Amino acid sequence: QMQLVESGGGLVQAGGSLRLSCAASGRTFSTYAMGWFRQAPGKEREFVGGVSRSGGSTYYADSVKGRAIIIRGNAKNTVYLQMNSLKREDTAVYHCAAGEGIGDGDPGKYVYWGRGTQVTVSS
Repeated sequence: QMQLVESGGGLVQAGGSLRLSCAASGRTFSTYAMGWFRQAPGKEREFVGGVSRSGGSTYYADSVKGRAIIIRGNAKNTVYLQMNSLKREDTAVYHCAAGEGIGDGDPGKYVYWGRGTQVTVSS
């Protein structure tokens, strides 16, 4: 089993920035692609972005492209999601996930999921 624990969420004003972290334990972190997903109340889970095992490839949803950066630190077993120019529609619970794919948006390729961290963007 792999345990994933997200942190860094909170309340931020529109236009601001947040950096979310996801700390992994229990499995060899570098052998898993990592993804970030979010779910807002009443909405389906949505892919935000992902990163390959090596960190060499990243994938982003169109809704966050240009505003999000995903970086993984394999030495620290941690993946980060930097979100800039936040909008109210970014309000959601953000989950990280680990899988054996390439880090793209297919949720079926992710095996382990964190419980999430709340991000609330106010106007």
